Amino acid sequence: MGRRQPLLAPHQHLPIQPARLLVRNGFPVTTELTTANGTSAFVPAPASPYQGDIARYWDQEARPVNLRLGDVDGLYHHHYGIGDVDRAALGDPGDAAYDKRLVAELHRLESAQAEVLLDHLGPIGRDDLLVDAGCGRGGSMVMAHQRFGCSVEGVTLSAKQADFANRRAHELGIEDRVHARVCNMLDTPFETGRAAGSWNNESSMYVDLHDLFAEHSRVLGVGGRYVTITGCWNPRYGQPSKWVSQINAHFECNIHSRREYLRAMADNRLVPQAVVDLTPDTLPYWELRATSSLVTGIEEAFINSYKDGSFQYVLIAADRV
Repeated sequence: MGRRQPLLAPHQHLPIQPARLLVRNGFPVTTELTTANGTSAFVPAPASPYQGDIARYWDQEARPVNLRLGDVDGLYHHHYGIGDVDRAALGDPGDAAYDKRLVAELHRLESAQAEVLLDHLGPIGRDDLLVDAGCGRGGSMVMAHQRFGCSVEGVTLSAKQADFANRRAHELGIEDRVHARVCNMLDTPFETGRAAGSWNNESSMYVDLHDLFAEHSRVLGVGGRYVTITGCWNPRYGQPSKWVSQINAHFECNIHSRREYLRAMADNRLVPQAVVDLTPDTLPYWELRATSSLVTGIEEAFINSYKDGSFQYVLIAADRV
């Protein structure tokens, strides 16, 4: 597979000013954020203390494993990778440029994961709307617009992530078609039945699945396609393993079982059309990452849980009926 050329010069990671909380009758109601270009944006306060914790977590997150991979070509993701490692592209581990090539290979694998998700959205027209629930820094939104030419709206609890994604869209000249907002994915402002497709890419472990799929079902038109790629614990294992518990603690999330996904979809008029076990496809990414300079300490938990069968990496594509 050929190397993708950079979209533009890598992002400079310009800082945003601290957010200022506005309070009414003793309760937080909104936050005033001064963005990098000096404008003010007002975002809703978190609906629960847990949401506030998640917003703070991602506002403060600046891991090199996310930023350095995005610097390769300007696509900043917040998910993992799939596919076989291109050993020829890596070259000699003793070479001074090996680490740079390894980072580029990890990024190629995570972009390949996003391509697989987009593959499962089906036919999307230029006039359609797509919704990315938990959009992070916006890499998948950019890829979706480039593929389909459509409008893409993303939601995230993190004001820092939304500002980053919107600056990238502006730098690429697609801000009229790609936009991120600070919003609870369980209560979005999108018109009922407006979206032709929507997705969660490794973000569904932060919410209740019945509430999540009720909102996707509301936003999607009949026949619209929902896709998720997620890690889930395997019901056949019995209970979440110690490795899954470590992953939960590391990311402050609550990983669901595969059975919970399918049950919550069925309860919310989302009928699965494809359930794909990507576990064997994601192991090469994790085994390569564990040898890199970008380790975060959670690699062992992912590798061991995938190998012992207690954790699975799954794609589910479902149609709104």
